[in-house]
Amino acid sequence: MTGYEGAYSADRSLAGKLRRRLVRLAHKRPLAVAPQAPMVSFTFDDAPLSSTIAGAALLETRGLADTYYVSAGLAGQAAPMGPCAEPIDYQRLARAGHEIACHTYSHLDCGRAKPAAAWDDTAHNARALADWGLFEVENFAYPYGEVAGGPKQALARRYATLRALHHGVITQGTDLNQLPAVGIEGADGEAVARRWLAEAKARKAWLILYTHDVRPDPSPWGCAPDVLARLIDQATHDGFQVVTVREAMRRLLAPVSAAA
Repeated sequence: MTGYEGAYSADRSLAGKLRRRLVRLAHKRPLAVAPQAPMVSFTFDDAPLSSTIAGAALLETRGLADTYYVSAGLAGQAAPMGPCAEPIDYQRLARAGHEIACHTYSHLDCGRAKPAAAWDDTAHNARALADWGLFEVENFAYPYGEVAGGPKQALARRYATLRALHHGVITQGTDLNQLPAVGIEGADGEAVARRWLAEAKARKAWLILYTHDVRPDPSPWGCAPDVLARLIDQATHDGFQVVTVREAMRRLLAPVSAAA
């Protein structure tokens, strides 16, 4: 696939809209504690090659790390946001301290898939990543941000967090099976991200930001390197802990473990 042909189209039917409303109420796993300080995680979906090079470099030069939600079946393929990275790129990221997380093997739409299909596709992804030497895959993001009740319930047994795409910050009571996230994409992506950074700072909450490609002329789903750099610097200036999703969960669970 090249260019933007074949780009995903969400289910705009009445049934699809109703499913999105109802699934937010089902199979919830509330976060037991509130963050003690504002945190932000910079994440990249599908792992376009540009994100593993330019995106990673922007974090690494500041002594920071990010999270990549990888669909192993896309490795090396052309995609609407540019070519996807390959196993050697993911291995390099892991060695540098970045988190490799799951995004299903085939980029399966979990809003339309049966629970067994979603489970099998994520298991396939985990096996592929393990074959590349990437074993610590603890977190997951729904491709397209879509999920139905059955897959949500099934995948909750496998992952520490399941990330969606509705806007919001994460604090005590937030559903770990459908975490909110804010996209750095489009003409207003930077402005939207800044508004949510301000919200997270005011509430001492955890914010997940996501994008896809990172290049001077980004796709509609990506951002330019200078935009990402400004947001990282804004977060550090404002006192955020810039952490991977895995590290954020470890910090949140530490008080619970200590109390136990």
